[in-house]
Amino acid sequence: MLSQQELSDRFEIQDLVFRYADLIDTKQIDRLRDEVFTADAHIDYGVMGGSVGNVDTTLEFLKSALTDDLFPNSQHLNANIQVVLEGDHARGRVMCFNPMEMSLGEGGTQTYFLGLWYVDIYRRTDKGWRIARRAEEKSWVFNAPDFMDL
Repeated sequence: MLSQQELSDRFEIQDLVFRYADLIDTKQIDRLRDEVFTADAHIDYGVMGGSVGNVDTTLEFLKSALTDDLFPNSQHLNANIQVVLEGDHARGRVMCFNPMEMSLGEGGTQTYFLGLWYVDIYRRTDKGWRIARRAEEKSWVFNAPDFMDL
């Protein structure tokens, strides 16, 4: 049976995962620094062609990649959230179904779909649970533009 603290921790981590997705999809990238990641977080988006590095590297990448001109719309649906609590640390694996609408220029767009897993390490901080490490694992890609190397 889970204790009240374990239940609270799981709900807080679930909310953190959902907050990440919402901030990405609403392009509120700067808020990730204080609301989602630890100051020393390491984020690895390399398997899907993204950045690998610290919070500054990640925010810079996201701001340049997720512009309205390039990606007018996206959704990050997170599910199957698996969490293993270890005191003030936790490990997690989160499924992400990610449709992306990409601008192709001259008014055209193409929607493609990504299936991936986030493999996370969470840490309890004085501001609540935060992601200390996140790495993407590629599962599948559907309908990506030919020029993309996914």
